[in-house]
Amino acid sequence: MAKRRQRKSAVPKNRKWHAVPLKSSFMVLAILGFLISAYLVYPQSASYGLIFMVIFGAMLIASIVSMTKAPIMRP
Repeated sequence: MAKRRQRKSAVPKNRKWHAVPLKSSFMVLAILGFLISAYLVYPQSASYGLIFMVIFGAMLIASIVSMTKAPIMRP
């Protein structure tokens, strides 16, 4: 019988979650996308406007979490 090899996972089990630093342009895009969706898309189509606002809102929350939880990188 052939031995089964256990695959090693890429991430060790004892490693904690770390936020990745995102670019500032990601936050700007999230804010502008939310505002454009709220003022231009939502009045034309409520379903598209709402889903775009949800997506850009999630992007904004991700950028805020990244800004507050990311490790400080020294040059």
